[in-house]
Amino acid sequence: MVTNIDDVIVLSLFYARGAGTPGTTARILGGQYLGFGAILAAAVIVALGARSFLPEEVIPYFGLIPLILGLLAAWRAWRARRDDDDDDDEGKVRGKALSVATIAAVTFANGGDNIGVYVPVFATIGTAGIIAYSIVFLALVAVLVVAARFVATRKPIAEVLERWEHVLFPIVLIGLGIVILVEGGAFGL
Repeated sequence: MVTNIDDVIVLSLFYARGAGTPGTTARILGGQYLGFGAILAAAVIVALGARSFLPEEVIPYFGLIPLILGLLAAWRAWRARRDDDDDDDEGKVRGKALSVATIAAVTFANGGDNIGVYVPVFATIGTAGIIAYSIVFLALVAVLVVAARFVATRKPIAEVLERWEHVLFPIVLIGLGIVILVEGGAFGL
């Protein structure tokens, strides 16, 4: 779970993006569990010998998910800035809706490298160990979401996140995607 600490930053930005929108925490929690559950499932399947399901060389390409989402968020922020002349408050809120699927995709892409960390552990500890690790990891997902919510709701941090989230959110996602692609050697990088 230590390999997921960078999620606190990403989740804090999700909180800033969904500030004031009912159900934000539920969507973030659902997306985190869906994305992390997929990471665990992939690691378990690979560890149990299903190598053809997820070849190791594919993992770095998960970086395309946050990269594309970041470019899309940047384009929407740029377009919203152009349309800001209308001074339509409803339009400012419209682009900030969060979806469980988006959060899950970012979580999976950001944690794709964890599959490589979990597989060797899961391959050596047996079924009971895999179950125990999975339960602990899944419990810690809630702790991670609570930590991100705590960070995002501190007044000074919340003000900065709210003011700059339209810039920070795309930058973090694009940066995350590039780091995943480069560190994994995708496209021969």
